[in-house]
Amino acid sequence: MRVITTPHVSERAVLAALRQAFGDSSHSEPAGPGQFVVDLPGGGDVIHYPAVLPAAGVHAVKVSPYLPQPAGPAVVTAWTLLMSLSTGEPVALLDASGLTAERTAATTVLAADLLLPPDARTAAVIGYGRIGRAHSRYLRLVRPGMTVRVFSPVGIDEVEGEDKVVSSVEEAVEGADLVMLCTSAADDVLDPRGLAAGAVVTSISTNAPGAREIPPAAVQELDVYVDARTSLRVAAELLQATASGWDPALVRGDLADLVTGRAPRPSGERPVYFRSVGLGIEDAAVAWAACENDNATTEERH
Repeated sequence: MRVITTPHVSERAVLAALRQAFGDSSHSEPAGPGQFVVDLPGGGDVIHYPAVLPAAGVHAVKVSPYLPQPAGPAVVTAWTLLMSLSTGEPVALLDASGLTAERTAATTVLAADLLLPPDARTAAVIGYGRIGRAHSRYLRLVRPGMTVRVFSPVGIDEVEGEDKVVSSVEEAVEGADLVMLCTSAADDVLDPRGLAAGAVVTSISTNAPGAREIPPAAVQELDVYVDARTSLRVAAELLQATASGWDPALVRGDLADLVTGRAPRPSGERPVYFRSVGLGIEDAAVAWAACENDNATTEERH
């Protein structure tokens, strides 16, 4: 079994791998079985993200522990195991810490590109840590002409490309065609109802209990799309909106529907909301792409 501690894969390869994986998953329902959380004694947990990639002939599971420490920040790691569907043997084990940021950003941007009109010109990134910067990097790849305004409440030291730093959420989102929320907030960051009809808002949030980036009351006034319908059982604001009477059947499509063109276009009558929580199929696709890249690099050296 190959152990890859510093996996690498290009942005274009990540996007291609995700597009293929979600396209292939459209032949089965759902795209993945969602997340499985195991609570640990004394606090912390381990999240499991399983998936199958039939075209690659592998089963994958990413395991991500969250381990609180008596002093200092929690320990968070992530490893993805790929196993052969023909032999049942391990194929590769990859450190997925960096790959997680790549797949998270690429999934958002893939969806946003499919939801935005061709003439979209302005984007905002709220939250500008490693994942926020990755969102901007992938967006510039698929929509190179867009102006990107960025804001972080903790300040910004490092800027991707020509991103423009602004002083508030309000300044960032004013007139924006796309708003990408990339925070670890446990409460509302933005109310999409204040944006123009057709504006696209994306949210990743965190796995902390109750974490969300928009108010649940806003959900019923949005065109809602999700990475997979299993996310309706995970995303806090969608769960709370459902408890208040919103019908999850109103979701207009998931990412497999968007990739294959089965999902209806946004209505143009209200803002658009894409919610992702992180799926095993994303981890599997990107890990397999990184594994293939590692194999190709090894062959070149020989």
